[in-house]
Amino acid sequence: MDGDAELIFYHGPMGAGKSTFALQTHFNQGQQGRTGLLLTTLDRSGEAEVTSRIGLSADAVALGPGDDLQATVLGHHERRELDYLVCDEAQFLSSTQVDQLARIVDDAGIDAFAFGLLTDFRSVLFPGSARLVEIADEVHRMQAIVLCWCGRPGFLNARIVDGRVARTGAVIAVGDTHDGPVVYRALCRRHYVEGRAAR
Repeated sequence: MDGDAELIFYHGPMGAGKSTFALQTHFNQGQQGRTGLLLTTLDRSGEAEVTSRIGLSADAVALGPGDDLQATVLGHHERRELDYLVCDEAQFLSSTQVDQLARIVDDAGIDAFAFGLLTDFRSVLFPGSARLVEIADEVHRMQAIVLCWCGRPGFLNARIVDGRVARTGAVIAVGDTHDGPVVYRALCRRHYVEGRAAR
């Protein structure tokens, strides 16, 4: 067993480049001769892939809310020994799945890099993200600069419905930062609280 394996969580608001960084991490690890597995939960594409708004994408293993993450990963590990995992949209993992991810790190010696939102549109921690903050070896806020419409740093994810900031609704509603039935925008705390999505 590799006692040096780690679980590392990177978080940031919509538009911070989390999926791009996840894909870059997967590519860079592979360039070092390491064998890895790319995982996702509820990617914006609706497919078994990780997609970035700048046009990058890669096939991935898609996990659902009731899936046994540990069994899925270890099944792949038996076929080809894995050195690392990259898990995008980690906020959608259940607390149980995050615990399974940690057990893979500790018991199988596989590094895990998780990327996701910290809070939902109500500014409440996602259960998966909360558990990652509680047990990850390292937690990092993405350094990409995401701005509110006013120019201040935007770090709260507002759900916009008919041009207004939504305060109620299903916690999980997959959307994007552009056109669509569900639109998200990163706002500063002041404008999130005021519910002002634009000038």
